[in-house]
Order: sequence, then C-alpha cells, then structure tokens
Amino acid sequence: MGFLDYLGLTRTRAVEERSSALVMQPKFASSGVTTNDALSLASVYRSVTVLATAMKQMGIHAYREDIKVTPTPLWIRQPDAAVTRESWMESTVNSLALSGNAYWEISKNPRGETVNLRVLNPFNMFIKTDEFGNVLGYQYRGTKMYGLNEIQHLALMRVPGNAYGLGPIQAAQQELMNARDTRDYAATWFNDSGVPNGVLKSDQMLSPDQAAAAKDAWNSTAGAKHGVAVLGNGLNYQPMYLNPKDASWIEVQGFNVQQVARLFGVPANMLLAPVGDGASMTYQNMEQEQIAFVRYTLSQYIVEIESAMSQLSARGVNVEINTDSLLRTDTFTRYQAHQIALAAGFMTIDEVREIEDLPPLNPIGVPDAGLA
Repeated sequence: MGFLDYLGLTRTRAVEERSSALVMQPKFASSGVTTNDALSLASVYRSVTVLATAMKQMGIHAYREDIKVTPTPLWIRQPDAAVTRESWMESTVNSLALSGNAYWEISKNPRGETVNLRVLNPFNMFIKTDEFGNVLGYQYRGTKMYGLNEIQHLALMRVPGNAYGLGPIQAAQQELMNARDTRDYAATWFNDSGVPNGVLKSDQMLSPDQAAAAKDAWNSTAGAKHGVAVLGNGLNYQPMYLNPKDASWIEVQGFNVQQVARLFGVPANMLLAPVGDGASMTYQNMEQEQIAFVRYTLSQYIVEIESAMSQLSARGVNVEINTDSLLRTDTFTRYQAHQIALAAGFMTIDEVREIEDLPPLNPIGVPDAGLA
C-alpha cells in the first residue's frame, strides 16, 4: 500500500493523465512519475513535510481595519470542527504541494456565515467547465455535485485558460523521473548490473573448458554462503571492490536532491543535503535563507490560504497568517533588537512584551496578573 493509499489520497494513472492534460502538460508516458512514485523519493517526502510542518506552526488571526478581532472567530481558529487546526492546515498544504490544488467544502449557518471548511481529496475532484473554460461546478468522487458557492478552490500555480492549478510534481516530470531512475538503478546495481564480485586469475593458459570448470567449482563451493575455496593450477582469486561512492552515485543523487529542493522551493539544508560545492552554512546565511524560504516559498501557500479565508469572512474582515514563529531569531539577537527599538522610541515596553508573549505591565510597573 502506498502512502497516498493510506491517507485515502491515491488516484489512478488515468486520472493523473487527465489532470495533466487539463493543465497543458504532455500526457505521462508509461514510465511517468505518479504522486505515489514521487512520495517514495525521500527528497520529495521530506520537502512536503517541511512545507506542512512550517505552515502548521503559524497562527491564524482576523483583522478589521488593521485591528485584531478578539476573540478570533471559531471557524478561523479551527476551520474544520472534525480535526485540529494543525491537521486541517497540513491537509490543505499537502493537497497544494502534491496536486497543485486544494478544495474546501464550505458549510454556512442560516445567516450565511461560514462555520466550517472541510478539506476534500484533490485527486477525486473533477471541475466542470463550459467550452470557454468557465467553471460551472465541481463533481466529487464521480457522484456528488457542488455549486460554485459550495467549494473554495485554491491553486498553487494558475495557468490561464485552465481550471486546474499546476503543482511541482505535475510540472517537473523529467526531473522526478531522473531522481527515481537513479535511485532504482543504484538499488539494483549489485544484483542486476552484470558486474562480477571477483575474478579468478591464473598464470597458466586455460582452455574454455578448464575456465568453465574452475568457475563452476568456485561458485559451488567458495561462491556459496560460508563456502571454502580450494585453488589449484596457478589460480588465485581477486575480489572486485566497488567504491561505495561509485556504488551509490553520491554526486548524482546529491544533485537530484538539490533539484527536488529547488522544485519545491525548500532550502537544501532542510533536506539534510549538501548545500553546494564547498559551501558552508553560517548562522547569518542560514537566517537569511530562512527568511527567503518564508518570503518566496511559504508565501505562495500563505497568500493563497489568507485570500481564500478572507473571501469567506464577514465584510471588512481580513484573515492573516502570522509568520513570526518562523522568523524569530535567537534570544540574544532578539533582545538586542528590542533594546534598540526601545532606545529609539519607536516601540514601547508593552509592545516588546507582546512580541515575547508576555502580558502588559500594569500602572505600577509589574505584569498584569489578570492578563497573564
């Protein structure tokens, strides 16, 4: 059973081919990479989990005219009452990363207010369109029909004229095929490559029959498990040692991991992969890489989710995802920044304390226990 089968997210190759064609991609060849195939690559699995784990750490808040709405509406704190907010976010991000699309089933109360968002299996959704590409509705699992106001469709990358979004796996088949084929070839090298594990050498001339007899004798004795070698007629055995670096094609596999990291927008060091030719990671450039990861990779997911939830909110309410938890520096650097801000006068002590998740001070200068 594949990983997607376990999650109930699997789809047939025929469905993948249909979805691929709908986003103007060539049909997958018989050796193409399905989503299950891609997830069997450690670099792809790791990339998707990094994206989902990062997004699960961030809080979701509502604002009206830049003022935080308190308390945060329940459906924003926990979009799907049946699962935790973290699980809901993980399902949404995984849907986008693996298929390029995510679908929320919208539930509203009699007043027309959003009360629940259930994440549907993106691989079981068919978008109905007219001849001009305009979306008419959604068909789920081949039977259930949804109107336009019953489904919120999120897309990772939109291609004009196509109803479906485009994801990394669907967009970069060749790179993923290279990574898969390299891994599979390395895994079967010792059994299927045709390279012998050793050579019987002789200082004498051997006829074909003598050579064949020596080979058969070796394979039936010393070649067997715990066999004993008996050599004669000037024969000696020379084992063939294959450099582990050559056997595993470290450079090629490392390059493939970097290609996958680039495809998903995840820093190579987060995949525990080499970061480049002789490159070393310092605290400063790791911090800059983390900022770039949030700004240019996670923002693609953040903006899509924020916009979709804001569209479903009450008039004048905007939903924002707080990235502070991912951008927090080490304690010493953060306290230095606070000191500079206080000395310059553009932040107050209570504002600094709010950043540090501390209650404000009361008029006599001690933490307000009632707000702790």
